[in-house]
Amino acid sequence: MTATMAGFALFALMMTVVPGPDTLLVLRNCLRGGRRSGVATALGAAAGSLAWAVVAAFGLAAALQRWDAAFTAVRLLGAGYLAVLGVQALWACCRSAAPGPGAGAGPSGEAGPEAAATVLRGFRQGLLSCLLNPKVGIFFVAVVPQFLPRGRSVLGATLLLGTVDAVIAAGWLLLIALGAGRLSAWLRGPRVHRGLEGATGGVLVALGVGTALETAAG
Repeated sequence: MTATMAGFALFALMMTVVPGPDTLLVLRNCLRGGRRSGVATALGAAAGSLAWAVVAAFGLAAALQRWDAAFTAVRLLGAGYLAVLGVQALWACCRSAAPGPGAGAGPSGEAGPEAAATVLRGFRQGLLSCLLNPKVGIFFVAVVPQFLPRGRSVLGATLLLGTVDAVIAAGWLLLIALGAGRLSAWLRGPRVHRGLEGATGGVLVALGVGTALETAAG
C-alpha cells in the first residue's frame, strides 16, 4: 500500500504542477485580493478535488461520463464560468487603464467584512472552478483504478487516494499563492497589474471558449 500511495502521489504531483484554470484563478485572486484571497482560492480548489474523489468513489463520476447529456451540460457550465471570470478580469484591466483617481491601483488594506467577503469569494471561485470541471472526475475514474491495491475496499482506497490528491493540490496552489503574495507589491504596480489582469482574463476566456467548442464538436 505504501508503494501504491507513493506512486499515485508522484503521478498526482506531475499532473498538478501543469498550469490550469485553478492555477490561473489563484494568481488572479492574489493579484486582486491579496494573499488571503489566493490561499482561500487554493483551498476551495482542493475542496472541489476532494468532492470529485467522493463522487468517483461512489461511481457517480463514471455514470456522468456515460450520460452524454449530463456530461455536456457540466462541461458547458464550466466553460461559461471560466469565460465569465475571464471577461471580468479583462473588464477590470480596461477600467484600470482608464484615466482617473486611483486608476490601476490594486486592492489595499482590506479589513473586517470586506476582507472576509474577499476570502469567501476566493474560496467559492476555487471550489466552483474545480466542481465544474468534469475532467477532474474523469481523472479519478480513469487513473485511480490503476493504483487500487488488491484486497482493499474500493470505496475506502479511492477516498484515501482522493485525499492524497487534494492535499497535493492544496500544497502546490498554496505555494503559488504564498509566492505571489510575497511579490504582491510588484504585482500591483499599475503596468504589471494591467498586464497580468489582461493576460489572465484572455487565457480564462480562451479556456472557456475552447472547452465549449470542443464540447460542441464532440
